[in-house]
Parts: sequence; C-alpha cells; structure tokens
Amino acid sequence: MLTQIFEQVKAASIRLAATETEKINRILCDIADAAIEHTEYLLEENRKDLNLMDRDNPMYDRLKLTKERIENIAADTRKVASLPSPLGHIQKHIILPNGLDLKRISVPFGVIGIVYEARPNVTFDVFALCMKSGNACILKGGRDADHSNRAITGIIKSVLKRHETDEHIIELLPATHEATAELLHANGFVDLVIPRGSKRLIDFVRRESSVPVIETGAGVCHAYFDRNGDADKGAAIINNAKTRRVSVCNALDCMLIHTDRLSDLPHLCSPLADSHVLIYADAPALSSLRTHYPEHLLRESTEENYGTEFQSYTMAIKTVCSTDEAIAHIRKFGSGHSECIITEDDDTANKFLYQVDAACVYCNAPTSFTDGAQFGLGAEIGISTQKLHARGPMALEEITTYKWMIHGNGQTRPK
Repeated sequence: MLTQIFEQVKAASIRLAATETEKINRILCDIADAAIEHTEYLLEENRKDLNLMDRDNPMYDRLKLTKERIENIAADTRKVASLPSPLGHIQKHIILPNGLDLKRISVPFGVIGIVYEARPNVTFDVFALCMKSGNACILKGGRDADHSNRAITGIIKSVLKRHETDEHIIELLPATHEATAELLHANGFVDLVIPRGSKRLIDFVRRESSVPVIETGAGVCHAYFDRNGDADKGAAIINNAKTRRVSVCNALDCMLIHTDRLSDLPHLCSPLADSHVLIYADAPALSSLRTHYPEHLLRESTEENYGTEFQSYTMAIKTVCSTDEAIAHIRKFGSGHSECIITEDDDTANKFLYQVDAACVYCNAPTSFTDGAQFGLGAEIGISTQKLHARGPMALEEITTYKWMIHGNGQTRPK
C-alpha cells in the first residue's frame, strides 16, 4: 500500500505552496547544475535501461540520454526557473453592486500524478514545472526507464535536502502495475493525473482513473500539400516533420497531397529517401513515386495505414481533390494533436487553420514545433489533445487552477 507516500506528498504540497519564488528558482538552477555535474552517472544508469531494450524498438530513442540531451534538459530547467511565477495572478476582479469584492486568483492544483513510459527526460521536466507552479508530483514511470528515473529522482532529492526543502514534493513510485492502480485511485491525495505515452496507455488511464485526468495525446499528425503549395518549402517541412525524431508525438504520420500536384511528389519525398522512410501510398501517389523513390521503400496503402501513429521511419500518403477533402480526412483519422498545411494561398490557409480541429494547426511550418520549449514555455508536462482546461503544450499556466477570493463588509444575501 502506498497510502503513506501519498500522505507525505500531500503534506509536502501544502508547504511547497508557501515557498518563496526566489528559493524555488535557486533550487531549480542547482538541479540543472547537478544534472550536468552527474552526467556520467546518469548516462551509466541510462545504459542499464538501454541494454534491456531492443534497438529497433521505437521507444529506444525516447529512452536514450546523451550528453547533449542532458545539457538541453539542464537548459530547459534553467529556463523554467527564469520564467515568472504563474501563481497569484488576478485573472478577474469584479466589484458587485452590493460592494462585494471578487478576485479570481491562480493557485496550484496541489498534487499531480504523472504516468509515463520510457522517457527519463520527463522526470526532470515534470519536476521543474510542478515545483515552479507550486505543485508536488508523484511519478509513475515504466520499467523500461526505471534505472534512469531513480537516478534522476535521487539527484533532485539531494538538491532539495541541501536546500532544507521537503523531499516528498517528488516521489517516484515502483514500476509496477499495482502502483499505477493505486495512483489512479488516490482520491483525496492526488488532484490530477496526466498520462504521457502511447494511445494504449492514455486510454487505460482515462478509463481506469477515478482521479481527474488530462489527456496528453497520441499524435497522428498530417501535412497537407495544397495545389498552391511551394514545392521547396514542402520538401523541407515534410522531411523535418517526419525525420527529426520519429518516436515523438509531433512527428508526421500522413502526407495529404492535392491531385493537381502529384507531379511534385517525387521532389517532396526525395529527402525522405536519405532516411530510408518507408512509404505507404495510395494508387495515384504510388504511380507518381514509381522509378523516383526506392522501390523497396514503397508499399500500397490500406485503410489501416491512415490513423496510425507510426513512431518510426514510416509514413502514409493520401491523394485528395480539395482542401475540404483534406480536412475531412484529418477529421476522420487525426488525433487532435498537430496538423499543417503547405500553401501560398491565404484564403486556403485560413480555411484550414480555422476548420481543422486540433490543438496546434500550422501553415508552412512543420508539426515538429509542437513543444513547450519551442513555444517559449520553458518545458512541457505534455501536449493536451482534449478541450477541457488546457489544450496544446501544457506548461506553468496550464498546471494551475484558480479560486475566488471575496472580500465583504458585513453584506448578507436577501431571503
């Protein structure tokens, strides 16, 4: 039973909410320094996890830490420290005719539970964002990253101890299914659960949790090359969206191309061949690519190829006759994460931007930019694909809630 841990975190969250912002910033900067200082230790523990995973597993890249990635994690942590506190903001101020003075103030949720898979960077990111926003966090990582997560949590706790700050503002649960079940039913201790990982994990958490859940979605992302698209821009955008990091949720899964521009398809796909991207294409697209793209990397698509988050060097191509058809395809197969259009026509761009139902919609830029750090938010706790409370990259503001503070002077409500 994990009740004692939940009680300790809940108590720690109350003390954290009263901690001065300046102290929080110092702690976060020291954690960034500690990550750099302990790089070799973190890489050593990460190798223990990597040695247990097949290199061909799409999760391998997410699991892997490198010196450069640790430096980026430290930079993101310092960025979070440099941002203004999201707490205590007066969102609304109303004085009623009867003299009551109402203020809506931003406050922490309290305790946030995170269920995530093989992404050790999440441990750093979640803690930084939670601490800066006054939230304690309970982390439930997967077995695949357990050595890495425990090493990271240990470093964070050592810094907290040095600053005489309650170490229970972060707890890493055992990497077991039983721990997940307890976290999802920790009503009264945990205020919010956020899953980060595969569609299967997200669906499980949403279905099983009795604690409120914010979905951070699987990303089935599309790029629509319009009849008025610039071919050079399109080739660069599609290549970046597909190949920058194939295992992340903002990676491109399906390219839609207007039938009038099929002759440009070989040019649009040419950079993908360098990364050995396997393409599932419908009959018109397949015909256009024959003799122009490596034959062993071409397959005829089926319905099941659309709506798939590949998380690998694989993508689908679908030919459409209009922007309306492209939007309809996205409506049917998209996940509400990130979509883009490549076009030089402003009216078409605006139609796509306003009618596509997704958290992030781009014109002439790749979906790979859907990221809290890229949006200037410091880091992210996830990409929300739902419409309640938060949508898109969730950073400091998105992991706060609010309460009303009312000042009166003896007013009473009439019967």
